[in-house]
Amino acid sequence: MKLKEIAELFTVKSTVGNFDVEITGLQMDSRKIEKGNLFICVPGIKGFLKDRHLFADDAVKNGAAALIVERDVNIDVPKIFVKDARHAMSVISSHFFNYPSHGMKLIGITGTNGKTTTSYIIDKIFSDYGFKTGLMGNNGIKINSRIYPTDINTQESPILQRNLRKMRDCNTDYCVMEVTSQGLDMKRVLGCNFRTAVFTNLTQDHLDYHGSFDEYRNTKSLLFSRLGNTFYPNERKYAVLNADDPAFDFFRKVTSAEIITYGINNESDVSAKNISMTSKGISFLLTSFKGEIEIDLQLVGQFNIYNALAGITSSLIEGIPLESIKNSLSQLISIAGRMEIVDEGQDFLVLVDYAHTPDALENVLKSIKDFSNGKIITIFGCGGDRDTAKRPIMGDIASRYSDIVFVTSDNPRSEDPIKIMNDIEKGIRKSTSFQYELLVNREEAIYKAIKVASKNDVVIIAGKGHETYQILKDKTIPFDDKDIAKKAISRK
Repeated sequence: MKLKEIAELFTVKSTVGNFDVEITGLQMDSRKIEKGNLFICVPGIKGFLKDRHLFADDAVKNGAAALIVERDVNIDVPKIFVKDARHAMSVISSHFFNYPSHGMKLIGITGTNGKTTTSYIIDKIFSDYGFKTGLMGNNGIKINSRIYPTDINTQESPILQRNLRKMRDCNTDYCVMEVTSQGLDMKRVLGCNFRTAVFTNLTQDHLDYHGSFDEYRNTKSLLFSRLGNTFYPNERKYAVLNADDPAFDFFRKVTSAEIITYGINNESDVSAKNISMTSKGISFLLTSFKGEIEIDLQLVGQFNIYNALAGITSSLIEGIPLESIKNSLSQLISIAGRMEIVDEGQDFLVLVDYAHTPDALENVLKSIKDFSNGKIITIFGCGGDRDTAKRPIMGDIASRYSDIVFVTSDNPRSEDPIKIMNDIEKGIRKSTSFQYELLVNREEAIYKAIKVASKNDVVIIAGKGHETYQILKDKTIPFDDKDIAKKAISRK
């Protein structure tokens, strides 16, 4: 593609240099530049991203043929000056990969918790019914039935659009995408033609980035407000909303799409009745605009009922029959790092879960409390360089629902892990019936928790879930909660 074709995508711009140059790809990381790439100089975000203008010289030395800039970088290559490099990057990415989301149906899922599980539920139901599906999210990218790792959840637009193009070239019918608040704020999904937007829930998270809960909520709502304001029979838009969440009314008002609701307590289009929960799974009567049917899940926790309802609602919209949905859900096993059971033949239950927010931790512990016949032993920490306000809140939650708590490290990054644990300890409720210990070494904490577990107890290892690493101040080391737990059980 010629640079002059890219320049024509913008109305207000200034240009410098020869625009007959051929562009071979798009990049915002100077270390990954290949010859002929266009390097996009997005501005920095304090604490999250360095200003790419500072790396323009490196990019050109590595083979970049041209630059997108917000300010001059005094380098003698063709340049397009734009007001908003992030917006420009999304526009260019969509065009460069020939608007791939317009060739398939795109389902976006946003919310504080439940995005990954809901996406897997939708993917399972759709693929079982015969649709060819793609998946983008925290646990990886699925293209043509193969899973590829990813370093962030919602990818930057050049990578995201390239992966959508790969899916489209494989004749994918539906792509199910987790959409984070940072991804929305950083304009990573601009240009994505979402057919359905799904809202799971809204609780405190990422306040270090957004600054306030209202701003966090407003950013999440962009997925729904961008669904469009026109109605075409062949391009219908849907907003799938959790009617039980306090933010429901806010999200309902920001979208012009057709709203389909799900819930348990409030009146909704799709709901769960006669719920039964055990340590082995969940059953409930599904009532919907397509009829009623009994649903059985091999997942635990009330929050997974909501995840299932979100997935069921998204499936009913696309005409998938209730019986097919029921069969798919009955076969669904635990998702990596989401209330995942670690079974090495022990007489107590060990679970690994990604819960890293106050609401997620409380939901997990409440669910365990519902079926546990023994002690609840919780291992958790809080990430460094992230929202500090949630630390004492999570300490309070852990102490209210657990019999024993081990506070430990969870990606401390540049912060002192002892300080993080002390912040958590401030919220812990002291009582004679409750024990807790601060252990910096996460492996030691897991071993100790499993060592003290007895028959019928539940050990919950929270915070990292599917992650296979620990981010320290000066390095990232391999670390997998599930593997450590297996070794600890075997030693016990």
